[in-house]
Parts: sequence; structure tokens; C-alpha cells
Amino acid sequence: MSLYAADSRVKLRRAQSLTMLTLCSLGALVGIAVLGLVLYFLAVRGISHLNLTLFTVASGDGDGFAQSVRGTLQILGVACTIAVPIGILGGIYQQESKGIFAHTVRFLTDVLNGIPSIVIGIFVYAALVLPISQAYPGKGYSGWAGGVALAIMMLPLIMRTTEEMLRLVPSALAEASLGLGATRWRTMLSVVLPAARGGILTGILLAVARVAGETAPLIFTILGNEFMGKMDGQVDALPLRLFKYATDVDEKHNQIAWAAALTLIMMVLLMSIVARLATRSRVQEDK
Repeated sequence: MSLYAADSRVKLRRAQSLTMLTLCSLGALVGIAVLGLVLYFLAVRGISHLNLTLFTVASGDGDGFAQSVRGTLQILGVACTIAVPIGILGGIYQQESKGIFAHTVRFLTDVLNGIPSIVIGIFVYAALVLPISQAYPGKGYSGWAGGVALAIMMLPLIMRTTEEMLRLVPSALAEASLGLGATRWRTMLSVVLPAARGGILTGILLAVARVAGETAPLIFTILGNEFMGKMDGQVDALPLRLFKYATDVDEKHNQIAWAAALTLIMMVLLMSIVARLATRSRVQEDK
């Protein structure tokens, strides 16, 4: 190959690299711009209607959504308690197991991840809410049922994220641990999982962010409440309150809906920031 031809190929590759880098940068900027516009729009429309009363007074006692914030946190807590340990264990199984059953579980996990949220809401209603209401009239709708519905939605995302993050951990770490005499479960618990901690936590946050704004499953499971309800009965949630107020003809409720939307976004953002700071501090301690 002549020197001229080699120089031409180098210039072509540099041009291709620059073109792809430019396209990727433009794609990233567009994504950030869309997110910025959404946040700006919510801030402009919602921040003027935020006040302390919204977080201290229930809807039935005045213009507030204190019961919605409390219900959202409780339901997300139940969902995380169910989905996080099962999702992480399922991801470990998918990573460690090789066989037809493992491939079947992986396939069904992907299928579950694509099921519409309203279908999951109907399933939990038929499997949990309806039988309880038939056995105990006046019961059935509850915060526990809402937590189960959201946990089902979170489960496949956590499982797949855990599996992918474990795949990224260098095999030399596990081999070194096994070579020192550690058992396979001890290696996974003490070496592999800590190395993949940041990615797994990111997957959990993505799952929480995905279900935090879901309304359809909650319509079939918690039904809503204008007052402070208990978890074994009808409770309220911010997405459900936002849906009701946004579609209301009352202008005051429409304004509160914008404040509720901003509050929901800020809750997810705050959880993300706290988790990132906790992960960063642990990584620095390990170093």
C-alpha cells in the first residue's frame, strides 16, 4: 500500500470518527434539551402554586395533597421492599445459570417489561383486590395492592439491569476470590456485587422513576382517598391526585395539579441525588 493511500484512509477514518462524534453529541444535546424544557415548563407553571399548605393539608380538609405525598412514599416503599431483593436475586440467577430454564426466565422477563401498566393493574385487581372484596365486603382496595402492582412493574427492569451490570464486572475478580478459597456465594456477595453496586443502584432508581408516575395500576388497586388513609384501605397517591385535578373543571384544582407534577418530579430527583451521593461516598471509602 502506498503512502498516499494510507494517508487517505487515515483521513477518511478521522472524518468518519468526527462525523459520528458530532451526531452523538447532537443526540445528547437534544435529549438534554427536551429534559430541560420539561423541567422548565413544570417549574414555570408549578412553582408559583407551591406553598406549605399543600404538604400539610389533605384534599378533604382543604386545598392540599398531603395524603397523596404520604401515600406515594408508602406505596413506593412497599414496591421497593418486594421488587429490589427479588430483582437482584433474579438478576444473579440469570447471570450465573446457563440452560434452557435460565433463557426462558430471561425471555419472560423481557416480555413482562413490555406489558402495559394498565394490564398489570387489571391483573392485581383480579388476583388480589377482587377476591378480598368478595371475602370481606368494603375491603380490597389498599396501599398494599398498589405496592404489589408497582413491584411487578419494577421487577423486570431491576432483574435485567442487575444481570447486565454483573456481566460488566471483570471475571478476574471472581476468579481471584475463588482461587483464594472463597465459596461461590461468598464471591458473589463480597466481590462481584460490590463491584456492580453503582450500576445496580442506577437500575433501581430507573425502576422507581418509571413507576413513580404511573396512574393506571393505582386506579385499579388503591382507588384514591381525600383523607389520610391507612395502608389496609383506600389511600391516595400523587399520580392519581394529579390525574384527578388535571382533568377537573375547577381552575384551582388545575393549578394544584401543576404543583403536584413538580413535586413528583422533585421527589424522584431528590432520591436520585441521595443515591448518587451515597454510592460516591462508598466508592471513595473503598479506594
